[in-house]
Amino acid sequence: MPDYSPSDLSPSEEYRQRQQAREQQVAHFEKLHRRFGNLRLLVVLATLIAAWLSLHNDVFSPWWLLAGPATFLALAILHARVLRSRACAERAVDFYRKGLARTEDRWSQTVPSQTGERIDTHASLYATDLDLFGPGSLFELLSLARSRMGEDTLAAWLLSPSPVADLKQRHAALTELRTRLDLREDIAILGEDLKVGIHAEALTHWAEASNQLKHQALRWISLLLSLSSIASAVFWAERGEKTPFFIVLILACILTASLRKQTAEVLQSTEHALKDLQLLSSLLARLEREDFESQRLQTLKQQLSSHHLAGSQAIARLRTIVEYINALENPILRALNVPLLYGVQVAYAAEAWRNAHGIAVRSWLTAIGEAEALLSLSAYTYEHPADPFPEFVEGLDHIPAPPCFIAEQLGHPLIPAAKCVRNNVSICGETRVLLISGSNMSGKSTLMRAVGINTVLAMAGAPVRAQRLQLTPLQIGASILINDSLQEGSSRFYAEITRLRQICDLAEQNPPVLFLLDELLQGTNSKDRLIGAEGVVRALLDSGAIGLISTHDLALTNIGEQRDSRLHNVHLQDEIKNGTMSFDFKLHEGVVTKSNGIELMRLIGLKV
Repeated sequence: MPDYSPSDLSPSEEYRQRQQAREQQVAHFEKLHRRFGNLRLLVVLATLIAAWLSLHNDVFSPWWLLAGPATFLALAILHARVLRSRACAERAVDFYRKGLARTEDRWSQTVPSQTGERIDTHASLYATDLDLFGPGSLFELLSLARSRMGEDTLAAWLLSPSPVADLKQRHAALTELRTRLDLREDIAILGEDLKVGIHAEALTHWAEASNQLKHQALRWISLLLSLSSIASAVFWAERGEKTPFFIVLILACILTASLRKQTAEVLQSTEHALKDLQLLSSLLARLEREDFESQRLQTLKQQLSSHHLAGSQAIARLRTIVEYINALENPILRALNVPLLYGVQVAYAAEAWRNAHGIAVRSWLTAIGEAEALLSLSAYTYEHPADPFPEFVEGLDHIPAPPCFIAEQLGHPLIPAAKCVRNNVSICGETRVLLISGSNMSGKSTLMRAVGINTVLAMAGAPVRAQRLQLTPLQIGASILINDSLQEGSSRFYAEITRLRQICDLAEQNPPVLFLLDELLQGTNSKDRLIGAEGVVRALLDSGAIGLISTHDLALTNIGEQRDSRLHNVHLQDEIKNGTMSFDFKLHEGVVTKSNGIELMRLIGLKV
């Protein structure tokens, strides 16, 4: 049955209660750990005393001494279970501690775990500008993934807009998963540690590779020879006749030598590719146990099987094969490898598994990746109950609606709620561009990032930091954090115009572009800047794009309503009182009416 949190508890209260409960479990298992350690020591001492009494004083039969090692072994097994339970409880404590930090806007102060720095963002026109990856990023705030598939799926959703039909399915899935804290906790504590595991590419490559051992008849011949080796060895021991054994051994050597190359390739590739199968099997098993109602989650669960066999069971069989391969490191088994044709039989077993289930591996990994991405977003949904899902504006009769972005009380999700200033932002109808003027530090870039990152959330299927958000499907092109490059030998201006060209090219595609241009063309003179800015904006508008442009150059505001009614001037203002500069970070109509550059230079001591 799905678990639901009590409606009268806030996410912080629920996390705090669960953290305290798991801390009590840790304390309980710690006590058991100490007791088992003492009991094992007592058993060792008791066994030594019993051995002295039995062997020296002949008090009782030495056979009774076997009870000591047997008891010690039983205690060791129980002790290992206690240690595993304690480790799981400790991981659960850490899971809720991090969740509590997120609800209290302290998550960026904790030790970064999943920052997504390995994600390739070079081709993205907004990932760096909007702080999607790295320490203190949106990815770090969102991701709870235990596997690389989960990380990659979530990253893909953030880096590319999804179709509206998929987004609506995700909304339904997130609504269902929102209160399933037990599921998220179970996924978080699976495996031996908190590392992100499963090498999806290596596993998929192995599962879909061609078989090396082509002749299936040799598999049964090797099995027959293995059984014959055992039988002839027994016959040699009983009758003293060794000829049959050596005949079988010679045949086994010939078969092993003929398949040596193929067998080595299979065993080596299998051993290297199939790492972290414990985590994969655990993830599959946990998801298989859950009952889902939404269409997308039911479809994902159906993908977790192969030939009516649950994926977790199939992976469990594969784990057994891998353990057989690892057993070849045992000197005794290595000596018996040729007579028993052990390596050949294990190689055939690995390829038989690949024949039966290899085609399903990609489907399993894809389903796990999407499930983990949904669980990550469901945690964000649960932890931010005031954040709604966006509303998508759709056209009529298969005619797409004109691009628009209408937000009420829009805020930035990476800024703590206590410091976040919210604004109404409307780009719709005749208004296609907001031209934002204002001084440095007045909040222009932050406002643009808020628009951009909420669009990313919306097009990924997540809730947004706003009271309400209506938008058409949009893709983002941003020029906010553009720097020069010593390695590539390009100036900031050249880097910026290159990015602008990429955004203009993107605007020719669907869905329409939401462009975010901060301090447009500030690397050139005022005349070229004005002409260039007007040309770039016109080209983007003619391509059907909408967006925001910020500037502290009042001359640039002249391309606003007076020249093109599609551009609307707004501004952010500041004030200096008693030697202190203050900002309200609120969006106001019109062009900014004052400049504080001179006052600010004097404020820090420059003689101007």
